[in-house]
Amino acid sequence: MIDAVTSWLGPTEWQAVRLSLWVGLVATLVSLPLGIVTAYALARWSFPGKGILNGIVHLPLILPPVVTGYLLLVTFGRRGSVGQSLETVGIVFSFRWTGAALAAAIMAFPLMVRAIRLAIEAVDPRLEAAAGTLGASPSWVFATVTLPLILPGVLAGSILAFAKAIGEFGATITFVSNIPGQTQTVPSAIYALLQAPGGEAAAGRLVLVSITIAMTALLLSEVLARHVARRVAGA
Repeated sequence: MIDAVTSWLGPTEWQAVRLSLWVGLVATLVSLPLGIVTAYALARWSFPGKGILNGIVHLPLILPPVVTGYLLLVTFGRRGSVGQSLETVGIVFSFRWTGAALAAAIMAFPLMVRAIRLAIEAVDPRLEAAAGTLGASPSWVFATVTLPLILPGVLAGSILAFAKAIGEFGATITFVSNIPGQTQTVPSAIYALLQAPGGEAAAGRLVLVSITIAMTALLLSEVLARHVARRVAGA
């Protein structure tokens, strides 16, 4: 299957696909723990500034992606307030694939949090309270009661975040540019091919790859969402 894809795509196109998959995977896995904690806080906790936190989490969905990319550049760039400090310990984001992963993670984070939050809100709090009355600590209750029940939602959120991450363009190209082999993901490669004479065919192949990945992710997410609904209905 992989050999068929590599023979159909050119070397530059396949390189962009591989980088996109890697960036999407890293962005999803790194942001998942924070996504679970954030979703749990928004679903279960009451604290000052909860509405502000919810707004910040969903802000990347509302802001133009270029604005998000610019904010990342002035914050995590080599001359940014955070980027300068990170560079002293060898961590560089600007114009690196790591920066593409950071931009993708931030843009996909709201979708992940929303899916996980809905799964947590579907869990009956009385189940968690019952476990707590038996002497279990809050962390143990979460690990043994809540997490197994929300696992389909976590998987659905992760899949949606992965699909969003590999399709991210505006924030990525603003923050890390469009460097083949380093920061050129599938959307950036499509953009570059459409600017070059005779690049329409290659761009079309990458478009088909993008549609296939996106539809597969949406179908998997829908299957998992239905599983959550059946589990809640049978609880």
